[in-house]
Amino acid sequence: MNHCFLAKSLTCVGSYATAKNHLPIITSGERSVIIKVFSDKIQLGDAAARQAADAIKSAISERNRARIIAATGMSQFEFLNALTNTPGLDWAKVQMFHLDEYVGLPIAHPASFRKYLLERLIEPAGIASYHLLDGEADPVEVCRRVGEEISARPIDVAFVGIGENGHLAFNDPPADFETDEPYIVVDLDEACRRQQVGEGWFATLDGVPKQAISMTVKQILKAREIICVAPDARKAQAVKNCFENEISPHFPASILRAHDNTTVYLDTESSSLLNPGLISK
Repeated sequence: MNHCFLAKSLTCVGSYATAKNHLPIITSGERSVIIKVFSDKIQLGDAAARQAADAIKSAISERNRARIIAATGMSQFEFLNALTNTPGLDWAKVQMFHLDEYVGLPIAHPASFRKYLLERLIEPAGIASYHLLDGEADPVEVCRRVGEEISARPIDVAFVGIGENGHLAFNDPPADFETDEPYIVVDLDEACRRQQVGEGWFATLDGVPKQAISMTVKQILKAREIICVAPDARKAQAVKNCFENEISPHFPASILRAHDNTTVYLDTESSSLLNPGLISK
């Protein structure tokens, strides 16, 4: 099964609609994301990987390089596996950045996103140019250094997910929609930290770091193309909140609807609470 529909943008509300230098205010249904629904995570991952591969190939063809942003977590397993097994991708011309990393967590820890990306993307694909967020270093300096690198040229395609609390990267609600910095240090809310325990990355809540380095909302939206992969029933309420309510810092991933070229990949479980009337025939 493969259903597609457009989730139309709603007007931003409150102080965020009038703040100086605010992200583009959405006043009509002109901007929208494409939402695709698949029967299972394998089909979802394969389809998302095909679009991702096309985006990478197109960037290399046009600019002789592709600059990408990669997400982590259990929701990305099938997608990254399909992508790294896609033939014909010139990974030597790909430069990779990633979304977030825990402050103070050693790279050898099973939950380290640097470890995750090395094992699931960088090494399988053979990516030689990558910029990992060192959670064991001074986080302010890491934000500055990697922020300078990512700001040097536009990002071609960003791979993102949606958290159980609606977070985008580690921008938990209420997310900062205002900062122009590429990366910031954030405090992780309890719902976010419980998700990490639930996914099996940590044994207890006390073991989950309380801070992380996160790519900002505005930096994510600078990508030419965004591919969002969000399967599983535990994401269903967040998906509904982000695509049926107003664009709001309280539903961080709702901001994807302010982007001109975003595709969201769901399975039947993560899309189960969405209004059926949104589905195009």
